[in-house]
Amino acid sequence: MTTPDAAAPRLPIKLDATSNGEFAPVPLDAAARHARRLAREATDIAARRLGQTRRRYLASLLGAAATLAAFDRAFAAAGRRGGRFLLPDEAAFEPTVAQSALAGDEFIFDVQLHHVNPQGAWRRSASKDAFTNFPYSRCGESDPVECFSSGRLLKDVFLDSDTAMGVLSHVPGGAASNPLDFAAAGATREAADAFDGSERLLLHGRCMPTLGGELEAMAEQAERWRPAAFKTYTQFGPPDGPAGFFLDDDRHGTPFIERARALGVRTIAVHKGLPFGPRGHEYSLARDIGPAARRHPDMRFLVYHSGFDPAVPEGPYDPAARAGVDVLLRSVLDAGRPLNVYAELGSTWRYLMRDPQQAAHLLGKLLKTFGEDHVLWGTDSIWYGSPQDQIQAFRAFEISAEFQERYGYPALTPAVKRKVFGLNAARVYGLRPEALRPRLARDRVHKSRLEYLNDPRPSFETYGPRTRAEFLAFRRLQGPLP
Repeated sequence: MTTPDAAAPRLPIKLDATSNGEFAPVPLDAAARHARRLAREATDIAARRLGQTRRRYLASLLGAAATLAAFDRAFAAAGRRGGRFLLPDEAAFEPTVAQSALAGDEFIFDVQLHHVNPQGAWRRSASKDAFTNFPYSRCGESDPVECFSSGRLLKDVFLDSDTAMGVLSHVPGGAASNPLDFAAAGATREAADAFDGSERLLLHGRCMPTLGGELEAMAEQAERWRPAAFKTYTQFGPPDGPAGFFLDDDRHGTPFIERARALGVRTIAVHKGLPFGPRGHEYSLARDIGPAARRHPDMRFLVYHSGFDPAVPEGPYDPAARAGVDVLLRSVLDAGRPLNVYAELGSTWRYLMRDPQQAAHLLGKLLKTFGEDHVLWGTDSIWYGSPQDQIQAFRAFEISAEFQERYGYPALTPAVKRKVFGLNAARVYGLRPEALRPRLARDRVHKSRLEYLNDPRPSFETYGPRTRAEFLAFRRLQGPLP
């Protein structure tokens, strides 16, 4: 039976229970559901007042402004005022006001992008019933796995959002079972490249050091694919082997880091938080980040998801926390705040858009502990469809003056947002945005986007699982995880 929510028109800011497939979806609470209902009413009223079709209104900046303003009213009424989506009242009706509030010229560099290869060998190991009533046929493809394809990524990220550059990353798994093989990732990088050699996409290498042969395979990756970093998942191990590892252990973590260094790759991207399940749960904790960073001062450590755990509500820093972001904070504080650690926001910001109070605590703690130069923008797209809604929500978001005074959080100023959106990651990856901008403004991706914006057709769809049943189907599709 179709639920009222499923039948309702989709909003340009996607407030829902969608997961990236690494954690079970968490249903929206009453305040978030009320925010969504209020936004639907507000956008209906505004579209009628302006004499526009609902589709045209929602596809414009006016629709995004009206949606965020309605969210803010609902959350404020629920007492969640620590963080706010602040927009002028006229932004829902005046294009110039909406443009000033939600459009921007920031250099947006998304350090966590994903897609899969629908024709990859990994599908042979996926359970056959994973494709029965597969929950992603909503994207309109005859083969539902095409919802996660390279073409979808390029449209959602580079046509339907303001993203300028990104890093194509990997999901957990060995070489044979990984949904994104290097050949497919390389082809996507080439498709996004400019004719003059400017790159829109960088690639991660991958290594699961608990699996045999993975450390040795890093050399071929480095030579053939020129990875900008090596990505790993510490909560990963074979069924008949260790359930995971820590970056500061001498059996798996240290050899992995030293191997990357020997290959000339000085950046490690590590999944922390978003625990896969009970097996090896301790390895999802970020207690090893500070010690590893202090031991390897010439390496950079990008902490994906910032250690966030959806089961741990975000509040003021708790030095006794046993899971979640505060474990990461304690680890780096105890290590003397090493300057080679960066906190990344993929899935974390998207999840906390449903609760601006928690979002203010998380962003405030990260900025206070790491500093404004060490927080990185990532969206975990395309699991959530286009990242444009995450971008627009972040542009409108502010940490309240009360929280700044009470907890010592810094203000989320436009200058800070520019750093988070892309300037920080550009520095990590050795890029110069001021030199890149003129070249990217002439490449085929930019020209394609200008043509597309004459008649944009965003779907406002999410592709990841929204319910526990969909989550389990997605897990079967991926094959066995630890």
